[in-house]
Amino acid sequence: MKKILFWFLAFIITAASAYYQRTTGPTYPVRGKVALSTGEVSFKLPRSAEIDADCEVGLEVPEGDVAGRLLFKRFKTDDPWTELAMARQEKKLVGFLPKQPMAGKLAYKVVLNDRGKDTSLGGDEGIVIRFKGRVPLALLLSHILVIFAAMLFSTRAGIAALDRTSDPRRLAVWTAVLFFAGGFILGPLMQKFAFDAWWTGFPLGRDLTDSKTLFAMLAWVVALIVGRGGRKNRGWVLAASVVTLIVFLIPHSLLGSELKYSGTPR
Repeated sequence: MKKILFWFLAFIITAASAYYQRTTGPTYPVRGKVALSTGEVSFKLPRSAEIDADCEVGLEVPEGDVAGRLLFKRFKTDDPWTELAMARQEKKLVGFLPKQPMAGKLAYKVVLNDRGKDTSLGGDEGIVIRFKGRVPLALLLSHILVIFAAMLFSTRAGIAALDRTSDPRRLAVWTAVLFFAGGFILGPLMQKFAFDAWWTGFPLGRDLTDSKTLFAMLAWVVALIVGRGGRKNRGWVLAASVVTLIVFLIPHSLLGSELKYSGTPR
């Protein structure tokens, strides 16, 4: 019964941390509400798109005296803002952002004009959207499943390290194996499909998703090699579990791959 409770606790902690890092990342859609003369309107604006088609940006706005404009420019450039009128498609106002190369980014704004008054949904700086290559669904699901399992076993190993009647060694081994498979086999494959790069974290780049996977892996390697046997092993396993929990609270895709537009034609 105690093992079941420990696994349930590990699952809750893992699910909560995974949800937090996914929903706080820079590719998670921007959500909000705006009050118009026709009523309150909810919006969900994308921050990630694929390179094979222009990205649709739309929101449901009741018919009335509300019009929309889509403004965009290449991110971190001196390009002027390009402005396009959003078209009415039944209950929606819709505009399209031009597709970009892998890791290309655009800054954009959605401006609604309600009876002569402009409201920008992107703020002064605009929303940043990144374009990526298409990742096969089977690869994506495999990567998510294995990384989630690694986080789960890491948390469960940390709980076992706190319980003197439990042996965390097998859990630690499984954690290291899963992290290696998810972060250093499936992860680079996803990077290659999405951004045509195998690794963009430390020491080759500053991608925190790759870097945090590396540091979590190193923590478990140290725990397995240095902390062998007895109470000493429990301390190293617990430390590796805590390190893993901390690094995986870092939002997903933070400081991720980014195309440098300098010298690139529009």
